[in-house]
Amino acid sequence: MPAPHPPEFRRRAVELARQGDKPLLQLAKDLGVSRSCLQNWLRQTEVEENGGVGEQLTSAEKKELAELRRRNKQLELENDILKRAAAYFARENVLPK
Repeated sequence: MPAPHPPEFRRRAVELARQGDKPLLQLAKDLGVSRSCLQNWLRQTEVEENGGVGEQLTSAEKKELAELRRRNKQLELENDILKRAAAYFARENVLPK
């Protein structure tokens, strides 16, 4: 995976794309990025400026969602371990010795 471009580079690329002096394909070539990458930056900037209206998420919301998913996975794993431990000890106390 290529290294991410700095935020300032992205902001400047979006500004240039919005000016419309050059077609997106030519601007993307000049900047050394793909056309789809530049389009994604434009779309994400628009979403963040509009506060995540609709089904699109802002960068902060995406980051929070990823963290919540990680935490949820960890809690599910811990819960599974506790269930297995409870079943093990319950079985041990019921069986005759």
